[in-house]
Amino acid sequence: MTSLSSRIVRRSAMAVAAVAVSALALSACASGGSTPAESSSGDAAEGFGTLAVQLSWIKNEEFAGDFFAMENGYYTDAGFDEVTLTPGPSTGAAELISGTADVAFSDAVSIGSVVAAEGAPLKIIGSVYQKNPFTILSLADGGNITTPEDLKGKKIGVQDSNTALFKALLAANGIDESELEIVPVQYDPAPLTNGEVDGFMAYLTNEAITVAASGFDVANLPFADNGLPFVAETITTTDDMIANDREKLKAYLVAEIKGWTDAVNDPEEGARLAYEVYGADLDLNPENSTAGSIAQSEELVVSPDTEEFGLFWITPELQEATIASLAGAGITLTAEDLFDLSLLEEVYAENPDLIAYAG
Repeated sequence: MTSLSSRIVRRSAMAVAAVAVSALALSACASGGSTPAESSSGDAAEGFGTLAVQLSWIKNEEFAGDFFAMENGYYTDAGFDEVTLTPGPSTGAAELISGTADVAFSDAVSIGSVVAAEGAPLKIIGSVYQKNPFTILSLADGGNITTPEDLKGKKIGVQDSNTALFKALLAANGIDESELEIVPVQYDPAPLTNGEVDGFMAYLTNEAITVAASGFDVANLPFADNGLPFVAETITTTDDMIANDREKLKAYLVAEIKGWTDAVNDPEEGARLAYEVYGADLDLNPENSTAGSIAQSEELVVSPDTEEFGLFWITPELQEATIASLAGAGITLTAEDLFDLSLLEEVYAENPDLIAYAG
């Protein structure tokens, strides 16, 4: 992790739920009906104007697909005059509710929390990551935590905003909180590397890579493989956008699919676009960015489901697995409350060639 990245607060499961809830009182969604284009495929598309996208994190390799879409003109081809990418950290809920963003990248727990708590008019319409990248990171010659049972008797560093999610991991694996010690930490993994904790809540594509790059032999306990397979880097919008700007959203999804297809096929270039172009002012580490870009492309973005149904698809089974994961975190919803895959379904029906990619 760069020094800048370690200082910026990582977006997390519940971080801005309170902000989003307050935003509900400020404004209804402010997306007005735009002039529809001739086709969501981008052929002869025009008239969509601008689109405001709220990113969940800084402009690093995590958004390689968006950078490709910008660089290769996919947004323009889809009919947009301009697509703005506003960096986080943010879960995007507040921006969507207040109308300052049309689309936001987030995660199912953060969006689910405001939908369940306040009936926020938000829906997940696709997911870049088929698996969430949360992990309990440990040192192989230290905690060496590779199974849920290994958590017992250990000191685990957990950020305040991630406590509910960590407790959901424990619940999913039948572990009582009394069987370990939760140590409050921030987002810099220094407490792990200096021995203050045995495990540290982290991202597989971020801290797990940067700690290993610093010369440590690391071990991981991925949430997605241990009872919490919820989707992340979700593409979220408002009920109002879905109802009144359907073609605009479909055109955006087409451009995103093309961009992320490029990112899957050339993760090294996706990383370069991050550290040399779109995140050039962030002092990103090229080697770490490249490793993160490759890891997300191979382990998170693609899956047997995306090979069959296309990128961003969330199968009914994965939707239900996500809903079960949220229940473990105390968030009670149905799949219909949280997901609307109808736009993506229409995009692939109208553009079946988008399903195939070389990755």
